Amino acid sequence: MTRDTATPSQGQLIRLNFARHRLAVIALNLLVVLYLIAIFAELVAPMNPNTKHLSHLYAPPQLIRVNLEHGVHVRKLIQHIDPVTLRRTYVESPDQVVRLGILVRGDAYRLFGLVPGSLKLFGARSADASRADPVFFLGADRYGRDLLSRMVHGSRVSLSVGLIGIAITFVLGMTIGGVSGYMGGRSDTFIQRGIEIINAMPHLPLWIALAAIMPTDWSPLKVYFAITIVLSLLGWTGLARVVRGKILSLREEDYAMAARLLGASHGRILFRHLIPGFTSHIIVSLSLSVPGMVLGETSLSFLGLGLRPPIISWGVMLQDCMDVQAVRYYPWLMTPVLMIVTTVLCFNFVGDGLRDAADPYSSR
Repeated sequence: MTRDTATPSQGQLIRLNFARHRLAVIALNLLVVLYLIAIFAELVAPMNPNTKHLSHLYAPPQLIRVNLEHGVHVRKLIQHIDPVTLRRTYVESPDQVVRLGILVRGDAYRLFGLVPGSLKLFGARSADASRADPVFFLGADRYGRDLLSRMVHGSRVSLSVGLIGIAITFVLGMTIGGVSGYMGGRSDTFIQRGIEIINAMPHLPLWIALAAIMPTDWSPLKVYFAITIVLSLLGWTGLARVVRGKILSLREEDYAMAARLLGASHGRILFRHLIPGFTSHIIVSLSLSVPGMVLGETSLSFLGLGLRPPIISWGVMLQDCMDVQAVRYYPWLMTPVLMIVTTVLCFNFVGDGLRDAADPYSSR
């Protein structure tokens, strides 16, 4: 009596190979955490990101301390203004503290715009949330707004731009690249020359030109989707070339010829038989394209040509860093850079892991 040995599918082999890349797995888990923070931003952010604390302009980050008397706490900040330079400096009070806690009451909000609440994952403990002393774990900006809360809320825009942009890039790259590789001839030549023209243009000036033509009276939501479309219109060419190259090598395979002889339409052969044969490579290409979208939004917003206040994004927050003197005296304004670098590196590590796992039958 013989026992049938189950052969793992290609998808299972890809998952097993990906699991061996520890750095890629860690990066994927970190990305999941970042997106969960973005989804539940109202709950995670310790304060309202738009609340101005005029008594704490450019407040420095407060160090979290732990002792038996006060538990987890931070010391209150005392402000001093130089009478000559008018520069604000802060010192920690040795005897005044703000106690911290988990699941504390804070500013009222609506989770997902629907569910009312006031619970915060971590923040200052106070019987009256409206009178609670502000705590700045990562410091405050020039208006006294909490940088940590703004970074948490800004992650929604900065992270979602990449995903929405990739969705548009996927449609354009798959359709145009597939048609180019499958049809060949003049259609292929025309499409490839167009791709070369787009790639030959310097992207940053082109982004600036496209962003500059947007009407200034548009709502923040319209600007957000316009920036996403602008980034997508410039990011689909790489995927299109990958798809074209794969289609060129697969269109003469026996199964494609058999489908053609059986009367299958060109669209069915392309999207039902050819493209599914290299889905893993498409996923890898898309994952490696997301960092470009994130950096593109950051660059445009930093230059003031993309998203604008009151929208909160990491690029919009970095507009405060255009003043070199501000960065010199208040270096914590650069903290959004850490989030951008972390996100880009995580996507690159995940893309590398997927690329190595895409061919599970290759020998190592």
